[in-house]
Amino acid sequence: MNRDEIIENVVEIMEDVFDLDDVAYRDALNAHDIEEWDSLSNIRFMVAVEGRFNIRFSNRELEALQNVGDLVDMVQQKMG
Repeated sequence: MNRDEIIENVVEIMEDVFDLDDVAYRDALNAHDIEEWDSLSNIRFMVAVEGRFNIRFSNRELEALQNVGDLVDMVQQKMG
């Protein structure tokens, strides 16, 4: 799966988890940019990403994420 396909999937997950109609993706997007992105929805988001891509993140990996671009890169790396 290439980076653009991962982004498409992540955007779909974000729209579902955060109940948004249209997420304008950019690599620097983070929780401060989306009002609905709180600690509970963050857990739901990460679980949904893990499920969609059939991968698992360690706590250390999750703590290292600064934005959605980092998440996309990590998904791509894990999918090798």
